[in-house]
Amino acid sequence: MSRSLLLPFLLAALLGLAACSDEEPEYVERPVDELYNEAMDMMEVRNYAGAAAAFEEVDRQHPYSVWATKAQLMLAYVYYRSDEYDEAIIALDRFIDLHPGNRDVAYAYYLRAICYYEQIVDVGRDQKITQLALDSLRDVTRRFPNSEYSRDANLKIDLTMDHLAGKEMLIGRFYQRREEHLAAINRFNAVIKNYETTTHVPEALHRLVESYYALGIRPEAERTAAVLGYNFPGSDWYAYSYALLEGKNLDQPEEDSWLSWTWSWIF
Repeated sequence: MSRSLLLPFLLAALLGLAACSDEEPEYVERPVDELYNEAMDMMEVRNYAGAAAAFEEVDRQHPYSVWATKAQLMLAYVYYRSDEYDEAIIALDRFIDLHPGNRDVAYAYYLRAICYYEQIVDVGRDQKITQLALDSLRDVTRRFPNSEYSRDANLKIDLTMDHLAGKEMLIGRFYQRREEHLAAINRFNAVIKNYETTTHVPEALHRLVESYYALGIRPEAERTAAVLGYNFPGSDWYAYSYALLEGKNLDQPEEDSWLSWTWSWIF
C-alpha cells in the first residue's frame, strides 16, 4: 500500500479510537438498596468522594423512592464531613425545599447551621459567616424548640453572640485609640444594646466611661460608671472606671463622693 493511501487509513483508525474513548460507560441500573448500602460502606471508611457519587446515583436512578430522600440528606452529611461546606449547604437547602415535612428536616436545619458555625473566623476578619450562623441557629430554636437540636443551638447562639460582640469591641477600641470618641461610643453602646448577655458588656461600659471622660462629659461618665458598678460590682473594669473618675488611689476615696460611697458599699 502506498504512503498516499496509508495515511487516510491511519487517520480514520485514530479517529475511530478517539470516538470510542469519548463514549460514556454503559448505564446499568442497580437495585436501590444495593446502591445505598454501597454509599454507606464508603462513608464508613471515609471515602467521601465515592460515597457522594454513590448517594447521587441513588437519587438519579431511583428519584421517587424513599431511599432517594435519605440519600439527599446523606449527601449533605458527606459533604459536611469532608469540609465542603458550600456544597453541604446547597444540598441541605435542596432537601429542605423538597421535603419540608420530612421527619429529618429538623436535623437538616441544624446541620446547615453547623456548616456556618464551623466557618466562623477570627474577630479581626469579616463576620458575614458569623451572622449567617446566628440566623441559622435561631431558625433551629424557633422552628424546633422542643427538638434534641434546640439545646445545642442555644449554646452555640451564646457563643456566636459573644463573637459578634467581640468584633464590635475591636472596632470600638480602634476608634478610641484614634481619639474618634463619638464613633467609639456608638460601637460600645451597640454591644450593650444588642449583646447584653455577653462577656464583653463590663468592658464596653468601662470604655464608655473612658470615652465620655475624654470628651469632658463627666456626668455621663459617672452615670455609666454607676451602671457598671451596680451590675458588675466585683469586676476589674469597675475598678478601672472608679480609678479614672476619682483620679487617685482606690484605697483613699473622697468622703463626699457618690462613687466612694458605691465603692464602700460594694467592697
